[in-house]
Amino acid sequence: MKSAFLDRLNSPERPVLVFDGAMGTNLQVQELTAEDFGGAEYEGCNEYLVYTKPEAVAIVHRGFLDAGADVIETDTFGATSIVLAEYDLADRAYELNKTAAELAKSVTAEFSTPEKPRFVAGSIGPGTKLPSLGHIDYDSLENAFAEQAEGLYDGGVDLMLIETCQDVLQIKAALNGVEKTFEKKGDRCRLWCR
Repeated sequence: MKSAFLDRLNSPERPVLVFDGAMGTNLQVQELTAEDFGGAEYEGCNEYLVYTKPEAVAIVHRGFLDAGADVIETDTFGATSIVLAEYDLADRAYELNKTAAELAKSVTAEFSTPEKPRFVAGSIGPGTKLPSLGHIDYDSLENAFAEQAEGLYDGGVDLMLIETCQDVLQIKAALNGVEKTFEKKGDRCRLWCR
């Protein structure tokens, strides 16, 4: 699979590529209601908004692109089955990630030009359980990250972004989960981490 993102990053012009900001904070300023989240039981599950109120997510994406961002992140920071289980949505992890990626790609298509292409990073957050402290076993965490990465991949993200992990085993599980997805898809592993 050819990577337009890596081509742009490695171009002779050596461009500076600007990533977007905080999805969660920018959703909060919209003062969404429990109804927007699909009911009180889902309130606070920003990842579910790609189904219940996708326009709220698109507003955030458009705002960052309009401000000049080159790369926007999917609304999937907490979209592993492990985190989604807290909202009884674990079985929807793959589809939520795929839908979030497709939504972000559709918004970038509105802003991309040949001179200034826009990209989508699949946001993979640390989750809520630390394997180093025994909150979760390593294999379960790695498998959850692999499922998330597959949804993001199938939704068309340009890169995977593993972010804000505080546990080295979380990072290892995320990297190995993403690598599992690339191996399953027969693609070379392309990661961008911060």
